[in-house]
Amino acid sequence: MATDFLARRAPALGLTVLLTVLLTVLLTVSLAACDGPPDRTPTLSDADVKRGRQLVTDKGCVACHSFPDVQWPRGGLGPSLENFGRQGLIAGRLPNQPGVLVRFVRDAPAHLPGTAMPAIPMTDQEARDVTAYLLQLQPR
Repeated sequence: MATDFLARRAPALGLTVLLTVLLTVLLTVSLAACDGPPDRTPTLSDADVKRGRQLVTDKGCVACHSFPDVQWPRGGLGPSLENFGRQGLIAGRLPNQPGVLVRFVRDAPAHLPGTAMPAIPMTDQEARDVTAYLLQLQPR
C-alpha cells in the first residue's frame, strides 16, 4: 500500500523539487544581477580627482550637467551630478561601476543608443580622472 502511494506521488514530488531548485537558481541569478556584471577594469588608483574636476569644465560637461563644486556654468539639460557617487545606475540603466563609467563618459551613445549625451573625445587617463571625480561626488 505504501509503495502504491509513493509510486503515484513520486512524479509530483520530483516536479516539486525540480521547480524549487529552478526558482532558487533564478532568484540567486536575479539578485546577483542587481549589482551588474563584475567590473573587470583596473582600479582607479592612478586617477586624479582634482584633474577630473577640471576636465568636466574643459570638456564641456558643465554645459549640460550641474556639479556641486562648480558654480558656473550650471547646465540644466542633463541631470545634476551632485550625488553621483551614491547612485546605483548610470543614466538609470547601467551599473555605476568604475569600468562601465570610464567607457560611458567617453562614448555614451555606444552604451546607450539614443541618449542625448554625445561622445566626448578624451584619453583613457582623462576618462579615469573624470570617473574618479564623479564617483567621489557625495552629499555634503
